[in-house]
Amino acid sequence: MRLVDLLRLLSLAAIWGASFLFMRIIAPVLGTVPTAFFRVSIAAAGLLVMLLVMRVSWDFRGKLKTVLLLGMINSGVPATMYSVAAQVLPAGYSAIFNATTPLMGVLIGGLFFHERLSLSKIAGVCLGLFGVGILTRAGPVAFDQDLLLGALSCLMATTCYGFAGFLARRWLDQAGGLDSRLSALGSMLGATLLLLPLFAYDALSQPPASWGGWSVWLSLLGLGLGCTAFAYVLYFRLLSAIGPVRSMTVTFMIPPFGVLWGALLLDEPLSMAHLYGGALIGGALWLVLRPTVKANDR
Repeated sequence: MRLVDLLRLLSLAAIWGASFLFMRIIAPVLGTVPTAFFRVSIAAAGLLVMLLVMRVSWDFRGKLKTVLLLGMINSGVPATMYSVAAQVLPAGYSAIFNATTPLMGVLIGGLFFHERLSLSKIAGVCLGLFGVGILTRAGPVAFDQDLLLGALSCLMATTCYGFAGFLARRWLDQAGGLDSRLSALGSMLGATLLLLPLFAYDALSQPPASWGGWSVWLSLLGLGLGCTAFAYVLYFRLLSAIGPVRSMTVTFMIPPFGVLWGALLLDEPLSMAHLYGGALIGGALWLVLRPTVKANDR
């Protein structure tokens, strides 16, 4: 992996690590659908302004419908599912479940996209999951309806990510590929179109008791512009550069950054569990990202 791609991977993890904190602030106040809708619509607006300022050519190469559909799978459904989880789970637990994304990617790639399921990849994913469990101090949790709802919501989101990573590689990279900024914009527009009727119905039938204060809306701006708009530009560029499975390993690094932001911004304590978990995650990344040695190269 090139140094620039590794830096993009780390940057993406740092940005997405903050998203769980933002959602934990927003979702209990606004509710599931408004949180998801404002997240993707603010991201779409931010990307639109970004592309206009940068004077990006609006050439979707005949893939506009495809990228809109991909956005519904990769952004619309996951944003909604994580908003559900943010109402019933601590941010750390959502980050733990989010770390199943590479596992989903490996399994989906092997079952549906003819990707080779090497022992190294499987071992790396399992080790990474164990590491994030230690890092976020995920001890035994009482099995109740809230935990089940939050867990199933997160797993549905990671399943969508698993499929979307391979579909993006297949649909968008063919015939010369597509500008990552256009891919991100189309993805957010697709998600917004999916959630708009749901948001309208929700706002008319059962509006939130409160639309929140400055902390909620500043968190929404951070979530929409930073953790979604800018992050998806990085994500689509990584998909093209290093492939879907390796791109999904960013989820291993999200919990450490979530812990870091919590320590810096919320004065949350650190423990030796963070050191042990970080070491395990580093080993997992090496197993998944290391180059495969071909037989004729030996």
